[in-house]
Amino acid sequence: MNDAGPVEETPTSDGLDLSPFRGLRYDPDRVGSISAVTSPPYDVVVRPDGLLHLESADPHNIVRLILPQDADPAARNQQAADTLRRWLAEGVLAVDAEPGLYVYEQRDGSILQRGVIGALRLSEAADGVVLPHEDVMPHIVADRADLMRATSANLEPLLLTYRSNGGATGAAAVVERVTERAPLLSTTTEDGFSHRLWAVTDPAELAGIRTDLHRHQALIADGHHRWATYLRLRAEHPSPSAWDHGLVLLVDTARYPLRVRAIHRLLNRLPPAAARAALTGLFRVREVRAPLAEALDALAGAAAEGNAFLLAGDGTFHLVDRPAPDLLARTVPADRPEPWRTLDAAVLHATLLEHVWGIPEDSPEHIAYIHDTAATVEKAERDGGTAVLMHPVREEVVRELARQGVKMPRKSTSFGPKPATGLVLRTLTL
Repeated sequence: MNDAGPVEETPTSDGLDLSPFRGLRYDPDRVGSISAVTSPPYDVVVRPDGLLHLESADPHNIVRLILPQDADPAARNQQAADTLRRWLAEGVLAVDAEPGLYVYEQRDGSILQRGVIGALRLSEAADGVVLPHEDVMPHIVADRADLMRATSANLEPLLLTYRSNGGATGAAAVVERVTERAPLLSTTTEDGFSHRLWAVTDPAELAGIRTDLHRHQALIADGHHRWATYLRLRAEHPSPSAWDHGLVLLVDTARYPLRVRAIHRLLNRLPPAAARAALTGLFRVREVRAPLAEALDALAGAAAEGNAFLLAGDGTFHLVDRPAPDLLARTVPADRPEPWRTLDAAVLHATLLEHVWGIPEDSPEHIAYIHDTAATVEKAERDGGTAVLMHPVREEVVRELARQGVKMPRKSTSFGPKPATGLVLRTLTL
């Protein structure tokens, strides 16, 4: 697919409907620091040591709400609900006095991202307002729904993108003007990103943002499972209700392009030697005698010419590319458009996982999805599994497939920077 530049979306009378809400935020006087109570999104916190690190950073870290720990699922969700109620009663979390939208800024060196957090009216994919680009795993949606149902809260914003014409008008003008004021909060997390948050409560500024956004459609960049959860819970509650909306961060990528990274696979029960042996005669397999960074460069070079993957797990790297054409012809679904059929993730799931390795993609026992490259390799080497490292897909490819109504294989992309969890929450009962 050709690499297209930013395209202004066609105005629609049924575009994005972003509403103000009374944000639920930490009282900085009741916690060690705002930084210490934040967390990455729930699905990025995958390593037990990372979870323990967050729990020990501050007794009020948000991870105790988004990833409560108990062997029994019902007890986990009840624990999160009890914790949220206790923190509200103790004043650790407090609801802002006025409803508003929130301008959110993330900065790290050359990366600057600004967007607007609000309560977005939910819509189905067929409506063409919010475009999903990935399939979801039912057990994760069920898990998130149980948690959200128990807490009656949107605990972390989804990351959605839209494309303006790049001009400093409408929502963009309000965002730029607001960031010249003193923020509600300013903190730097341990990953080096600085975060600032402002409330927008002025009626004229709110109208400027909402009117502009109503002209656009959005792409779900991060949070497909939570969006599916929003839709499931909306169906459970008679409309109108607070469940008709969900917490999102909207970023104009014409002004603030997102970084797109891959999500890697960890095949827990497949040893690297067995993974490579099964590829004989089906793919070209070459050992890459280099550190991880150079091995990833080799992957990028091979991915520019066709489907390519990097296998790790036994102290070596192996570049897998040049799949046999007849193998792809008989394993990749022929009823999908060509851009989908040539995706690395499509070939991985349809050809490698299903037909070559015989691994069920819905089983957490067999496969894990990990964002951090080094962590994927380390865990594979520690546990004896196979790490399958992926090359990222361009945002333009993702957006064009989404506009065609074509979903990519699950966990195909990782857009970022992702919003920090814990800066602003939305309760559905206060």
